[in-house]
Parts: sequence; structure tokens; C-alpha cells
Amino acid sequence: MAYEYIERFKKLGFGLFCHFGLYSKLAKGEWALEIHKLDQAEYNKQMESFEIEKDWAKKLVATAKSAGCKYITLTTRHHDGFSLFDTCGLNEFDAPHSACGRDLVREFVDECNAEGIIPFFYHTLLDWYNPDYNENFPRYIDYLINSVEILCKNYGKIGGLWFDGFWNKPHENWQFDRLYAMIRKYQPEAMIINNTGLSARGEVGHPEIDCVTFERGKPTFVDTSKKPIAGEMCEGVTDHWGFAAGDLCFKSIPTLIETLLDCRKYNCNLLLNVGPKGDGTLTVIETEILKYIGTWVQANAEMVYDAVPADIQADNANIFVNGEYYYAAVRKVPMAANVNVTILEDNKIIKLHTDKTITDAVWLNDGQAVTMIDGQTFKADPFSYGTSGSVRVAKFKLK
Repeated sequence: MAYEYIERFKKLGFGLFCHFGLYSKLAKGEWALEIHKLDQAEYNKQMESFEIEKDWAKKLVATAKSAGCKYITLTTRHHDGFSLFDTCGLNEFDAPHSACGRDLVREFVDECNAEGIIPFFYHTLLDWYNPDYNENFPRYIDYLINSVEILCKNYGKIGGLWFDGFWNKPHENWQFDRLYAMIRKYQPEAMIINNTGLSARGEVGHPEIDCVTFERGKPTFVDTSKKPIAGEMCEGVTDHWGFAAGDLCFKSIPTLIETLLDCRKYNCNLLLNVGPKGDGTLTVIETEILKYIGTWVQANAEMVYDAVPADIQADNANIFVNGEYYYAAVRKVPMAANVNVTILEDNKIIKLHTDKTITDAVWLNDGQAVTMIDGQTFKADPFSYGTSGSVRVAKFKLK
């Protein structure tokens, strides 16, 4: 089957987005150069102190695994034009020519491969560094394609390429046919993803696209009438993509778990972003948030990765199916306790719209039997005291 790689991508379910580059040293977000109108020459001097911890990639991959992420999408080059990979003579605005003196993409890929995580490459389309972007666009496209060819040739098999920025010049000739043909030559099973931005969420944009994007927006079911195609929503742990020391808006763990559920109920993946600091390491809070998300993902893994949205509808739950098993994901389930410990809420009543009968119903997180009301109806039993996870998933059969 020609599109098996797309179906495999859908089953990955949950990935980690990593915005990391020269801008990370400024701690003001990935758009700092443009938004704050910084002097380009002064900005470029960050290369002289761009010193990255030796085990940055090891820590990043370990954190992704702890969260239950199956893949990581790394910003190999962002809009500032600085490359984390060896540009092989295209320019010297890259990590090997910086203070760290290393090919950081090589380190990232090697660590992913060692730990069973699939590496994906983000690559910018717009470019604030290369003057050809504004002065000689056809020559810039040659540079862009030569850059992406390095990523396709030099790092072994990758999961895919994630492009971003063509919305900056929507009427230019981006030569996507040429770009995508080159990718298929070297990486025939690489997912090709081209972000349509905030203004065109879920649009395909080109026949070769394998996955549509929903940037900071709720996903929907993807139109697969013309070819198999996946969907992916990217969202950040904070409001910025790149590290910003002044960003205190960390999303809650229950909110992020429910965001993952929002994606999976439409058979889309969640690509959750973190922004490493200037030395390549994550903040403690991002690391811990991901670890705690991972406890929920681990308990509900068979639903997160393997199940797909079911045709059956239900009151107060999202229904998934995998083979003979069904799953009901119920949001905002409280913990069980007396009135002096927590504010009690009435249990939600989950009613399936089916003529079949629910059997063998248990809660995934602890294996406890579900409290049935009738053959199609059950209670959202609260988490036992000592546990509270917001979303609780019931597993059952229908006969």
C-alpha cells in the first residue's frame, strides 16, 4: 500500500515540537529579531557564545519519552536563517561554525535513533538572513532546496519534514513541485507537512502534502476523499514557541491532556512545543509538565496510540475503537473523597447511542469495574482518592 507511512504516522499520536536556535540565547522568543527590530549584525554575534551542553539531545529525547511522545520535530533552521546542521558550504551561519562547533542535528538524530524516537525536521521557508529571499527569489529557492537536500541525504531515514513560512509570500513561485520531488527521491516515506499558518488551518495547499496542520487551533476531521492524509495540531506549553524567560503562561497539565484528546477524537496528532534555553536544555517546569502528562498517556496508551474515533456517539464522552474494544474518554472526572476534602460533583452519566450492550467495562487507569446503569449507560466513576487525572477512560466491548 503506497500510503502506509501516513497511516503509521497517525498511530504515533503524540509528538514533541522543539523550537531551538540562536534566538534561544536571547530568551525573548523565536521572533525576537523581527519583532524587536534588533540589529542583524549584533544578533549574529550570538554565534560567538552559542555553547550547547554535550548531553542536550540525550536530555531532550529522554523528556520526550517520559511524556509518551513517539517523535520529535526539531527546528533545524528557523526564520532567522541560523542552521543547527552543517550547511556544507552553503554559508557559515550554522552550529558547526558557532562556539559549540558541532552538528546539532546529527546529535539529535543519533539520540532519537538510539532511543526509538522518530526524528522529524522543521525547516523554515521564509528567511531573514539570506538577502536573496527579498532580492533574488529564484536564487533563494535554489539555496532552500540545496539546504533541504542536505537534511534528506546526510542523516539517514527521517520521519518527515515540516515547512513553515510560505504564507509570508503566498503569491511567489515557491517551486514546491521541485522541492517535494527532491524529498521523495531521498526520503520516499517521509511525511511532507507544510504549515498553512493561523489563517488557513487544515488546508492542504499541494497534492504532495501528507498531513495538514492546525496551528494553535482546534482540529477537525481531515478530508481524505482524494488521498490518505493525516492531521496534526501544534500547540505550545507556553505562549511562545522559542524560549522566552518572561513567559509565565504555562498551560495546565489537565488542559494539555484534554488538548491531546481533542486531537485524537478527530484522528489527528498533537505536536506539543517546548523551547530549550540557550544551552539546549529545557526548563525544569517544562520537563516536569511533560513527565506528568506521560503518567496519563502511559495509563491510557492503548487508546492514545491505537484506537480511532468510533462511529458510535455518546452523551458526555468521546468514543474510540480498536478491534473488538471500545473506549469512552470522559472529561473532568473528579476524584472520590468526602465533602471535607474536595468539592463533590455529580457523576456524569455516559449513554451510548447504540442498540448493542456494553460488556467487560473497566477503567484503563486502574482496572476497576465501571458502574453500569443499564446496557448502554454507565457512571463516570470518580478517580480513587490519591489519584486525579481529569480525563478517565473506560474500556469495554459491545455485543
